[in-house]
Amino acid sequence: MKVDWSTFWVRVVESTGQTLTMVAFTLLFSSIFGIAIGLLLFVTRRGNILENRFVSALLNLLINVIRPIPFIIFLVTISPLTRLVVGTTIGMWAAIFPMTLVASFVIARVVENNLVAIDPGIIEAAKAMGASPLQIIFGVLIMETLGPLILGLTFMTVGLIDFSAMAGTVGGGGLGDLAMTYGYQRFDGSVMLVTILVLILLVQVAQFIGNRISRYFLRR
Repeated sequence: MKVDWSTFWVRVVESTGQTLTMVAFTLLFSSIFGIAIGLLLFVTRRGNILENRFVSALLNLLINVIRPIPFIIFLVTISPLTRLVVGTTIGMWAAIFPMTLVASFVIARVVENNLVAIDPGIIEAAKAMGASPLQIIFGVLIMETLGPLILGLTFMTVGLIDFSAMAGTVGGGGLGDLAMTYGYQRFDGSVMLVTILVLILLVQVAQFIGNRISRYFLRR
C-alpha cells in the first residue's frame, strides 16, 4: 500500500523530530561521560599526573571490548539492561540508553587521542608553575584540545544519526522506524528515498555547524 504524501509529510516531520531528539540527548550525555572517561584515560597513563595502571588498563579494556561490536548487535544484546534501566526496549529513550553507552566510549578514545598529541612541555610548564592536577586538566588539557575535540564530537554526531536510524529498525522510533514500517515492509521506494534524503541533509547540517564552531576555536 502506497502512502498518501499529502498527509504523510506530517509523519516524516514527526520522525525527523524524534531522530533529532535521540541524537541531541545522546550527544549531551555521551559528551559528559565520554570526555570524563577520556580525561581519566589520559591522566592515568604511565608517567602522567594521576598515574594508575589498574584504572588505565580497565578503561582501555572496556573501550576495546565495546567499540568493535556492531551497534545493531549491541543494541539487541543489552536489551535486558535497557529494560531494567529505562523500563522498556521500545521507543526513543530505549534507543538513547545504548546509543549513549557506545558513544561515550568512542568519544573517550577521541578525547584521549587528542590529549596525547599535546606537547608534554606544556604540561611540565604548568606543573613547574605549581598548577594542581585539576588546574592542569581544566586549564590546560581541555583548552588545548577544544578545537579538535569539537571536530571529534561532530564526527560522533554524524555517527549518532546513523545509530538512530539503526535503532529505529528495532522499534526505536525516528526515521529508521519510518523507513522500515512504511518503506521496506510496504515496498514503498518513495518513503525510503525521502528518508535517505532527510538523513543526508541532517548529516550535512551537522558537519557544517561542527566545522564552523571548531574553526572558530582553532583560530582562537
